[in-house]
This record gives sequence, C-alpha cells and structure tokens, in this order.
Amino acid sequence: MEIWELSARAVAHGVRTGEFTAVQAAESVLGRVAEVDPAVNALVELHEDGALAAAKVADDRVRAGEPVGPLHGVPVTFKVNTNVAGLPTTEGVGAYTDRVATESDPQVTSWLRAGAIPLGRTNCPPFATRWATESEFYGATANPWDPGVTAGGSSGGAAAAVATGMSALAQGNDIGGSIRYPAVCCGVVGIRPTKGVVPGWAGSVTHDPAMAAQAFVAQGPLARTVDDLRLGLEAMRSPDPRDATAVPPGTRLPPLTGPVRVALVTGVGGAGLAGTSTPESVRVAEQACRWLTDAGYRVEEVAVPQLGEAARLWWELALTEFDIGFTDEVRRVGEPGIGRFFELMYEVYRQEFGSVDLARFVAGYARRGMLRREVSTLMADYPLIVTPMSGEPPFPVGADVLSADRTAELMAHQWPSMAVPVLGLPALGVPVVRGAGAPMGVQVIGRAFDEHAVFLAGEVIEARSGIRTPVTPG
Repeated sequence: MEIWELSARAVAHGVRTGEFTAVQAAESVLGRVAEVDPAVNALVELHEDGALAAAKVADDRVRAGEPVGPLHGVPVTFKVNTNVAGLPTTEGVGAYTDRVATESDPQVTSWLRAGAIPLGRTNCPPFATRWATESEFYGATANPWDPGVTAGGSSGGAAAAVATGMSALAQGNDIGGSIRYPAVCCGVVGIRPTKGVVPGWAGSVTHDPAMAAQAFVAQGPLARTVDDLRLGLEAMRSPDPRDATAVPPGTRLPPLTGPVRVALVTGVGGAGLAGTSTPESVRVAEQACRWLTDAGYRVEEVAVPQLGEAARLWWELALTEFDIGFTDEVRRVGEPGIGRFFELMYEVYRQEFGSVDLARFVAGYARRGMLRREVSTLMADYPLIVTPMSGEPPFPVGADVLSADRTAELMAHQWPSMAVPVLGLPALGVPVVRGAGAPMGVQVIGRAFDEHAVFLAGEVIEARSGIRTPVTPG
C-alpha cells in the first residue's frame, strides 16, 4: 500500500515511529496529486516546496526526540476561503487575488501546531455559495466517481482531494451543508461540529461578519474515515480568545449508556421550501437505519416538523440578510455562474417569502431560539436523528442553474443541510451506497456537544457501506 492510501492516523503513527518519514509521506501525496488532479481540479494552489520544507522540519523533530503533535507529518489541505497568512483568500473569486491574509485562521494554526503538513488550498465556488464547486477563475472540480454529477459544494475541492488520496485530511467550513454534502457526494465523511467547538474567528477580517455568518457557519474536517474525523476535529479544538462564542476544548457530553434511540426522519412535508425527499433518498436513509438496528440501536420513524421549519427559516433569514449589500457584490465581480445561481435563488425567495420587513426578520431569529429548544427537548428522548444527506441524488453538472423551478426543487430537497446550522447541532455526512453515478448517504445529527455519539453511529454505517476510498478518477 502506498503512503497516500493510508489513513491520517496511520500516517501520523508511521512518521512518529520511524516506519517512514514525513518527507516520504509528503512526496507520496504530491506524486498522487500530479497523477490525478489534472482530471479532478481539487487543488487550486499547490505548495510543493513549502510542504517538503515543513516535512523536513517534522522529521528533524522526530530524530531529535522532541514531543510531536497528533497530526505530525500528516499532509492536509485548507479551503481557499480560509485565511492562511501570506496567501490570498480569494473565496473562489478572481477579483480577490489581492486579498492577502495577514494572519491565519484558528483552524489553520491549530492543525499546524498539531504537526500537519500543508500541501495547498482546495477549490470552492465564488463566495463559497453553491452546491457545485466551479468558478470562472479556478474552473470546476469534478466528482471523482462520476464527472457528470456535482462534487458538491462549497467544500467540493476538499472532498474530492480526500476522496482521491491527494490529502489525508482537509479543512472545510459549512453554512448550509458545505462540509457534509460534498463529503457524501464524493464518498468520504465530513463533520460539522456543534457551533463553538472550533473557533471561527477570521484572522484577516477587520469587521464582524453578518449575523447569518456568525450564527450559522462552522469549521470542521473532511476525511476518508470517521476515525480520522475524530483525530482531525480534536486537533482543531484549540481555544482562541478572539472567538467569543468558542467553548473550552474539553466541552462534551458524557457517553450515552444502554440502547440508543434514533429518530429516522425522511421528510418534513409541507409546501414550498419546507422539505421533501425522493424515494431513492428515503431508501438510502432506511438502509442506514437497518444497519444501526442490527448494531443495537433502537430506530423509530419520527415526525420532526421543526427540521422543515428550521430549513425554511435558513432561507428566510440568510437570503434576507445577503440581499443587503452582498448580492450587489456578487453582481460586481461578474462571475456568470454564481450570478445565475443568485438570480434563480432570489426569484424563488421572492415567490416564497415576498418582502421580509424588519419585524418579520427579528421574529425569525426569535423563532430560531424556540426551534432549538424544541429539538433539544426531543433529543432528550432521541439522542440521534438520521436523515437523508439530501432529498435527491447528486445532481447533473449545471442542474442548479437551469431554471427557477429546478432551483426551487433543489432548495426544497436540501432541507437536511439547511436545518442543522439554524439549530447549531453537530452533524455527520456519511456515504451509504453508490447511486446511479456518485455515492449517496445520510446525515447523523447529535445533541449539542455530543460529537462522540455521532461518530460512533457513523462508524456503524461506515463499516457496512460498500463505499471505499481513495478512488482513481475514470
């Protein structure tokens, strides 16, 4: 087995014990990048010299007998909308190449402090706002299982890099499914942790982000195994006083005892954007829950209409806020793909919500608090909720910018992705089966600060799934 095929934990162990060097690990992964990235376009920046230099320093520390971190020698990537000191934070926008970061974001410094070797930056759509990873500036990231369907977004570059062995771990961020959805589309796993578990302060930003970004964005890892997610998330949990919402690294619930009850939610009904699922997506979720039942979990199909309401509230609050200045910026940068996406999305928004005034906007945030309380109360009885990762299979390339009707259908089908950020809960995207083209999977939602239970359930599904990575495109 080549080093690039190994798990992140196995790479860290191999470097630490002298089975191989960090330089050898970096060279192996860089060789894999040269082999497959021309067909995938997952990495938009490759820092070969810097990676090899960092790997040499890592090897020197091992030889000197110095203490090393949990990711020592592990090749990783960072998303191009994440600040890395000295590099441009383009957010997938060609007009932003002059926005050079003066400081690194906390999740970057945490992984580097843990000994990770940064290989480069991964692709994302403009403004990290689309369920496909493509831009005029960087081009499109292909799904390594089927280039005819989306790799997901906005962390599609991260997901494709991990899926093909071009990175042992990848950093992503998630405001509406941007870790979980591309992970499943590309056949890997991704965790959106509880809000506050990973500090989210942006090092080079001189002003606070919009309310939706403050409330809904979370940082997290993508990996080929749930165990590697556990490793990557623990290394990301370092405290940072600049994020006032961050919780101490040890914040977590005690382990569950006895048979764990699981609520299976395959749809949330209602009209408009409330949330629907195709029969294929329902079958995938039911299959995952049969595996959980076989493992001793007590699964019940439960109606949780709050998930649909939370998803609809995401659209109302976030798009109302984005329309104050942000949509003007989208038009200004002149990216036709993202411009078309926003045009269609706001056509649906106007049909669904009409005009949202200040009173309605404030009432929406108040309702968010009640929804969080209601779902938290439910999860005292059902500590885990399983949903489809999406209400439809990964869509054909370009299908998210066809028409307002198609965009409305897609927005309704993405209810599992959109509900979780409103609730602030941890959620894992894990593949279950390969659909007609790319993998399909489920989302495992846990109680706040109970990532442990989410990971355990994810490992049950992972062990029974036929999805294995890394894969070679084509």
